[in-house]
Amino acid sequence: MPRFAANVTMLFTEVPMLARPDLAREAGFDGVEVLFPYDHAPRDWQAALAGMPVALINTHPGDWASGDRGHAAVPGQEEAFRASFLRAADVAGQLGACRIHVMAGVARGEQAEATYRDNLTWAAEQVPDIALTIEPLNPDDMPGYFLNDFDQAARIIDDLALPNLGIQFDLWHAARIHGDADAVWARHKGRVNHVQIAGFPGRNEPGGGGFDLTGLCAELDQADYAGFVSAEYLPARATVHGLMWLAALKARNRLIGA
Repeated sequence: MPRFAANVTMLFTEVPMLARPDLAREAGFDGVEVLFPYDHAPRDWQAALAGMPVALINTHPGDWASGDRGHAAVPGQEEAFRASFLRAADVAGQLGACRIHVMAGVARGEQAEATYRDNLTWAAEQVPDIALTIEPLNPDDMPGYFLNDFDQAARIIDDLALPNLGIQFDLWHAARIHGDADAVWARHKGRVNHVQIAGFPGRNEPGGGGFDLTGLCAELDQADYAGFVSAEYLPARATVHGLMWLAALKARNRLIGA
């Protein structure tokens, strides 16, 4: 049965970052994910987590205000990528994070793809016991981002055939990019090693938009999915007042496990 993680970068923003894992635990989440855990020392995160599992962290994006969105596919930025990846690997190790999302960055063209492939291969070799994810991001929210199509991601993953590399299936981005998240899931679920959910089209609480979350959980059960289903959305009101979806899916899990 899938476990549920709260993306504490986007949820429980009513309190400071390091107070959010406690709220996630109290709300019934089984773990957390953190987009960029680099503003606090790992020891402070360890204290805040108090044993709460970490589903995923991202590689450091670089200077976000200047337009950086990672470096993995950016020609000429190989040293920056390697430094950011090793930093992420160190933090992941200290926090017990299950997965690292390798951010591609803003780039385009054949040289960018060659750089991306080389960097992914190198990264996978550094952390054979940690799963790596790549996530297509829609061009409206992330203009110029190199990885902007799930079929593109699948082609790269199939070509590289790295045992610890998979697709990060974000329902929101799948729907924004391809129009039909169900069809994206059907094509690529065998390549997915991390799942993120949100409502569509508002990116608020999960549910609606034509995507069957109950069916998704059933498929993950059948596939013996070992990861988390992470809630990465923009709460329409205080996070704790919009968690009916979590209660419903966890109730479904209890019935299945009974």
